[in-house]
Amino acid sequence: MQSIDRAMSVANALATHTAETGVSISDLTKQCDLPISTMHRLLKAMIKQGMVEQDERTKCYRLGTIWLEYGLQVYDSMDYISKIRPELERLSQEVDESVYLSRPAGSESIILERIDSPNNTIRIYDQLGLRIPMHIGAANKAMLANMPSSKSLVVLKSLLPQEQLAEFQITLKKIKKLGYAISHGERTAGTTSVAVAVRDGFGEVISAISIGVVSFNLTDSRMDYLIEKAMETGKRVSEKLGSNSN
Repeated sequence: MQSIDRAMSVANALATHTAETGVSISDLTKQCDLPISTMHRLLKAMIKQGMVEQDERTKCYRLGTIWLEYGLQVYDSMDYISKIRPELERLSQEVDESVYLSRPAGSESIILERIDSPNNTIRIYDQLGLRIPMHIGAANKAMLANMPSSKSLVVLKSLLPQEQLAEFQITLKKIKKLGYAISHGERTAGTTSVAVAVRDGFGEVISAISIGVVSFNLTDSRMDYLIEKAMETGKRVSEKLGSNSN
């Protein structure tokens, strides 16, 4: 924790200086109240991580571009969710169920947003930030099914034994053809999920929208309605993000 505190102290000190030439190590030592030997080791480690850059001419230090990259990623994520959230709220109201937005992250997905229906007393509650292995659940299967097969295969190889790959890939082909995925009790017994993939303006799968319901008394007609509404929402969201097709 001490190293993190010291690194953030250096970052804060550098952030207060806008001069292109940066800040000298002696000034940083004074501002952060650290021995020069400690500051030297800390700056070396921060440079290695892209957190700090050193001007070759002046030998002074400034913030690295990694902070800009992270900031832009966070901003993009916030803007991305703000565009989608109204559609998630609309879907939740229409179907009277909990609605989720998930995003792929390597061999896992992350739940970025959840909208709970105020009229539904029985809810499926999955925390924001929850990570789920990509081979589990309707949302993840919808995303895998719509990724390039080479990309989805890399993910699957990291999660499944070799003998299960072929059958799982057949399932993904069926999901892609249908345009939606369904799962029953894969994470939570007695629950069903319906999901569709979302694409951006480059045609890349960037997320999935899913509806979580309690399986008890779930009729075929109700399921058809959930599928219809999920697919409509997925299409609208993809179009909002610049995609020509869902």
